[in-house]
Amino acid sequence: MADTTLRIDFNSGSEPQREDDCLVEALKEGADAAYERLINRFQQPVYSLVYRLMDDPADAADVVQEVFLKVFRNIEHFRGNSSLKTWIYRIAYNEAWNHRRWFTRHKRQEIGLERDNEDSPGLQEVLHDGGRSAFDIVYDHETHALIEEALGGLNPAFRAAVILRDMEDLSYEEIAEVLGVSLGTVKSRILRGREALRKALTSRLKPEPALDFSPQPAR
Repeated sequence: MADTTLRIDFNSGSEPQREDDCLVEALKEGADAAYERLINRFQQPVYSLVYRLMDDPADAADVVQEVFLKVFRNIEHFRGNSSLKTWIYRIAYNEAWNHRRWFTRHKRQEIGLERDNEDSPGLQEVLHDGGRSAFDIVYDHETHALIEEALGGLNPAFRAAVILRDMEDLSYEEIAEVLGVSLGTVKSRILRGREALRKALTSRLKPEPALDFSPQPAR
């Protein structure tokens, strides 16, 4: 009898796109090794993303579980128009957003979130993305916890864009695909999110006044 076992070589040294293609093909074939590889590769990044997007991080694990269920159920529909990572992140973003919207509708009496019009004409042309990000400032001061706290206070739309750019290192084009918005909107949200973070962190990152160890006159 011929050996019909699906053989998957994930360590062939091929470029990332070919590795993604191999993984997707194996997933569509239903190979157990492919599902294990997918979980091992994306579980932690997806959890980190969802955790930071959620209003209630305690629900992140449930949302991540739902993300991978949707990945498994819909892998047949993946056509490779974007990278596998971008496709999965888009599912994760949508699940986090839907959960937050449900939570807001069912668990809270009111919400004090005001969404700005990030599509104001000319905004992306006026603001220049040449400065250091808030993440650079925070890591320089070895106060990583501050960035997490500040992120939680951002407009969720800005928060998602900043996380995807500065923490997940996605390109502007990939972020536009994940969020389902225009490239100009992505740039606008990132710039405004970074500015909001800087304002939130500035007062906390002011250096302590230097101690004066000079000799004091005798009394």
